[in-house]
Parts: sequence; C-alpha cells; structure tokens
Amino acid sequence: MKKKLLDITRDKIRLKHYSMKTEQSYVGWIKQYIFFHNKRHPIEMGKSEIEQFLTHLAVNRKVSPTTQNQAFYAIVFLYGEVLGVDMKSQNIQALRAQERKHIPAVLTKEEVALILANLNGIYELMVSLMYGCGLRMQEALNLRVKDIDFGFDKIYVFNSKSMTDRTLPLPQKLKERLKRQVEKVEQLHRGDSEAGYGSVYLPHALEKKFPKAKYETKWQYLFPARNIANDPRSGVARRHHLHAQTLGRAIKVAAQKANIHKRVTSHIFRHSYATHLLQAGIDLRSIQELLGHKSVETTMIYTHIVAEMNKGRVASPLDM
Repeated sequence: MKKKLLDITRDKIRLKHYSMKTEQSYVGWIKQYIFFHNKRHPIEMGKSEIEQFLTHLAVNRKVSPTTQNQAFYAIVFLYGEVLGVDMKSQNIQALRAQERKHIPAVLTKEEVALILANLNGIYELMVSLMYGCGLRMQEALNLRVKDIDFGFDKIYVFNSKSMTDRTLPLPQKLKERLKRQVEKVEQLHRGDSEAGYGSVYLPHALEKKFPKAKYETKWQYLFPARNIANDPRSGVARRHHLHAQTLGRAIKVAAQKANIHKRVTSHIFRHSYATHLLQAGIDLRSIQELLGHKSVETTMIYTHIVAEMNKGRVASPLDM
C-alpha cells in the first residue's frame, strides 16, 4: 500500500534524527498549509501558494516572526526532502510578520531564592541547576548520568539548540545533591533492569553504533520520569526523562506561591543567570560561550537589560 505524504514526511524527519517536538511541529504546519489551499497536493503548488500561506499567517493570524519562520522551514523541508523540489532558491517573498524587539524579564537573586523555596525535590534541584548553569529546560531534561563530571567539576551539554556542545562549571552548592541524584538513578535503573526494562532512548546513529549502550547506567537520564512509558516512535516500553510540561507547571505554581507577578517560565532562569553574571563583571564573550550562543549579538540583549536596570538609579523629579 502506498504511503501517505505525511507518513513519508515523518520517516524523512526521523531519518535526519530530528526531535519529536520538531516532527510534531513540521507535520502540523504542513497540514495547515495543505488545508489552507483546500487540500491540494503540494506537488501541484509552489512559490505563489507558499507566499500566500505565509502572508496569511502574518496578516490574518498575526503570528510572531519566529512562528512564521518555523512554518516556512517546515514547508521548505516538505518540498526539498520529501518532494525533491528546491524551494530555497525560489526567493519566496511573503509579507513578513512584524518583529518586535523586547527585553526579556529577569528575576532578582531574591526572587530566584523565593521560587526555589517553593519547589520541592527533583523540581527544586532541576531549577537550581538551570539557574546555576544557564541551561535551557530541554538541555536540563536531556542530561544523562555521564554528562556530570564530578572529578573535574564540569557539566557537559550535548545536542543543544545551537548544535554546539559546551562545558559548564558544576555549581559546588549542588555537587553533593547531584551525587545523590545519580545514586537514585542507579537504584531505579537496577529495578527497571530486573523488571525486564532498563533501556533508554538513544539517537538512532548512537544506538546502531553502540547497541548495548542503551542498557548502561551512564546513558540513563539524570532526571528520569516517574513511570515507564511506551516510546511514541518505536513503541518500546522504557523510562524517559521528566516531561517538560510537568516541570513547567511546577515552576508556575512556585512563582504563584512566591507571589511573584512577573511572567515566570523556565527560560527566565537562563535570562537571570546571564544578567547576574554580567552584573558581577563577567565579560560578554565568556557569557556567550557559557550560553552556547553562535553570535555575540544574541548575548548583547543582556547588556540592554542591565542598562534598563541602571536607568532605575535615575531619580524621578518627584523624588528630588
């Protein structure tokens, strides 16, 4: 039986080892593109139809530039990787979504401490690590036991958003707690193995190269999920890492309990980390490397945050 277009797209995405999140996003945008043009097959459409869809997103749906770009990349993937049509050279001229430059919210050190005080157990440890190392949520979730080097006090971050591996100083305040967390993972893994499970997800290339690695303790997630679950791609029953939504909810509840009225998400701890380093006199280039930014221009946003904070030192005429 001939495979459907979206099934072929999923196969191509998995062949390139893209994340499940990227797969869901790309397939979702491709569906919307097809439905927008009344279910016409993409091979019958081209530059004009892509421009119409992207313009619709900007004008009618008022999506952000990032969202519009995501839709564009999904469609380019469809044509280039699935249909064999090069759209990158077509000079697509859709109306661009209006880009708004905004300064991200950051927490004070006192506010970070308040939120941590309202978190418990593994969530408090994870958020402490995210703030202490400037980790993205997904980077923290993806940490494996082997990524914590207690001998050299380093944390290794692989397969990050920037596609650049990096090392970070291990916060000394968390060292003993992380050792205990590793012991918990070892104990949990022994129990899983005895129960007939014990394997962990590895990218296909690694699993093929090291077929026994998925059963080794060092490859287990540092922050494992509470329950065994079926892998949505392979159907194999195994223990994955904690779910991002679960951690996100814990952070939201903790911020509410701490009575903090800023928009607190997992990423605010990364912003706060960079801002506090800058305030402490750490140079911008070092912060860029710690955050894993490809360009120093991305890191420059934190100089604007500090500059805005310094404006607060200028007194209002009412207070003079």
